[in-house]
Amino acid sequence: MPDKEPPFGAYAPTGLISRLLGATRALPPQGVSKRIGFVLRRIAILLLGGRPLDVVSFGVRFRLHPYYNVCEKRILFSPRQFDEIERDLIAQRIRPGFCFVDVGANIGGYALFVAAQAGQGARILAIEPQPEIFRRLMANIGFNPFGTVKAMDCAVADSEGEVTLFIDAENQGESSLKIITAGSRSSVRVPARRLLSILRDEGFDRLDAIKLDVEGAEDLILETFFAKAPEKLYPGLIVIERAPDRWQVDLPSLLVAKGYRLIAETRNNFVFERGFAAD
Repeated sequence: MPDKEPPFGAYAPTGLISRLLGATRALPPQGVSKRIGFVLRRIAILLLGGRPLDVVSFGVRFRLHPYYNVCEKRILFSPRQFDEIERDLIAQRIRPGFCFVDVGANIGGYALFVAAQAGQGARILAIEPQPEIFRRLMANIGFNPFGTVKAMDCAVADSEGEVTLFIDAENQGESSLKIITAGSRSSVRVPARRLLSILRDEGFDRLDAIKLDVEGAEDLILETFFAKAPEKLYPGLIVIERAPDRWQVDLPSLLVAKGYRLIAETRNNFVFERGFAAD
């Protein structure tokens, strides 16, 4: 954790902000309640005036900056709805020595959730290329006692070297090797690694689950991976961002050809499994 980062609890919610936060977390995610939640969220963000908040969501300590990052807003104001189906599917498959890789880890939502569920003996790798988001990821890892999460600041791509990462000014967690929108974007050069090279260098001999959220570059990563990876490194469970209009290859068909089946389809993600646990 960076030396200048105040200890967890320095930004604990108090007063009206605490009450607003409690209300948004308690509201159901449908209909009028959902619209009320958005209003309360906007009021809380205005009252915060740019400050972060220290909160516990699904058993994890987070310092969250609910500005220009959708992931942080969701984990702060509505953690129960943060990819609940996907997280439950991963949690159901946790076993001793669970191995999980989070590609496009953002501020650690998936990686730290898995760490909290899996306990000691797990191996969790959180990969995030965006420098400011990576700084927040490292802080969140440091706030928690799990000791099973390693962070890596690079892009995962179809080649090794250096690549241009495009960052959406309105959603800084939405960084990608591809330009997604015509909106305000900045860019930064970052190191890039192939997934297979990372797994080999880190000494993984199996991979129980992987999550990929890289804003449309999932196909580049997985096509290259499956072309050379030994079968023992095929992930048991794959959660991928739902972005078929951005893919250059038919990724679901590729996964089916490699022995996977689609077990869940949510608003944000596809979930594929190989080995087919009993329903």
